[in-house]
Amino acid sequence: MAIPLAQAEADLFRALAHPLRIRVLRLLADGPRPVRELLAEVDVDASCLSQQLAILRAAGVVTAIRGGRKVVYALSSPDTPELLRAARQALFAILTTTDSAGKQSDHAR
Repeated sequence: MAIPLAQAEADLFRALAHPLRIRVLRLLADGPRPVRELLAEVDVDASCLSQQLAILRAAGVVTAIRGGRKVVYALSSPDTPELLRAARQALFAILTTTDSAGKQSDHAR
């Protein structure tokens, strides 16, 4: 049975819903990276990074390629960086609108 599109989208956004996962995806937007490079860029222990990468992998957002003892991660879709850019733009627009609305209501007092 096929998963409804809205459910698949919700699952994708759930997989993205962690600051460390977003950071890893932003790093991978520059190209595939071995785990050791990702660890050097983020301030977490290896087990935490491994757990977050497993979530991204299970959701199909990243792929892992093993070469001996080295594991290299890459984005599964070239559209992921655009998705992150769009999310950031939407967030800025929301925050700007919310900030403007808050300032307007302060002036109304």
